Amino acid sequence: MPEAIVQGLPGGAGVVFRAFGAADAEARGARLLAVARRRRLKLLIGADAQLAAQLDAHGVHLPERLAHQARRLKAVHPGWLVTAAAHSGRAARRALTAGADAVVVSAVFPSRSASAGRPMGPVRLALLVRQVGGPVYALGGVDNKTARRLKDAGLVGLAAVDAFRT
Repeated sequence: MPEAIVQGLPGGAGVVFRAFGAADAEARGARLLAVARRRRLKLLIGADAQLAAQLDAHGVHLPERLAHQARRLKAVHPGWLVTAAAHSGRAARRALTAGADAVVVSAVFPSRSASAGRPMGPVRLALLVRQVGGPVYALGGVDNKTARRLKDAGLVGLAAVDAFRT
């Protein structure tokens, strides 16, 4: 149950709820938001600004193809945190230029996610971070062991996250 996973996250962490049009998206999102508020977490809704607004979530996470919407969404919802997926340095720069607050780059390590591509590893990620010049979060195969590899690559300030599926 995603709520149980979210319950164990440290305060200040972010969670992306990707409902993918599920019939119970609003109810599940409301439960996740209640946990997020109690735990001082940020709940972003994946690719669904309407659901984010209905729930009064903390913002949205956009797929790479929708990153160009970041500035418009922030204008309509000035308090929102807007992040975007990126699978290359070029896409990351484009998303940040389009107004995203941060980018989530994947896949960094091998992942069981159906959408994970070939992992870039910590060295290529470090190069990407230096080229992008904005906030970058790592996604894909990130756990306690691989997070240490990020630190060893000089990515001390890089927050490492990984996804769970609902």
